[in-house]
Amino acid sequence: MKLYGIPNCSTVKKARAWLDERGIEYEFHDFKKQGVPKELLKTLMKIMGWEALLNRNGPTWRNLPEERKAAVKNMTTALALMEENPSVIKRPILDRDGQYQVGFSEENYAAFFGE
Repeated sequence: MKLYGIPNCSTVKKARAWLDERGIEYEFHDFKKQGVPKELLKTLMKIMGWEALLNRNGPTWRNLPEERKAAVKNMTTALALMEENPSVIKRPILDRDGQYQVGFSEENYAAFFGE
């Protein structure tokens, strides 16, 4: 199982704490240090659409120039933005044997792990 994200993100911290409290082992993949796995993003975009992976509520998106935001119109342009600026990816992304969770809520994780 792998958890993708940025270590200083508060939502990622909550997900990691939730997993750690339950003794659930996972490998952490840091987008900033290890890069963004393009194939993972493509897979998720096919499953849930590119809009579901784009974090439009965070400061990174809000601070982008309006013309840059306007240029994000499809999977290709969204992927390019996510690769150049991983902070616009909704996180964390949890991959458990090809089953995915994007974002974190205690309710969704509890259901995902059968609690």
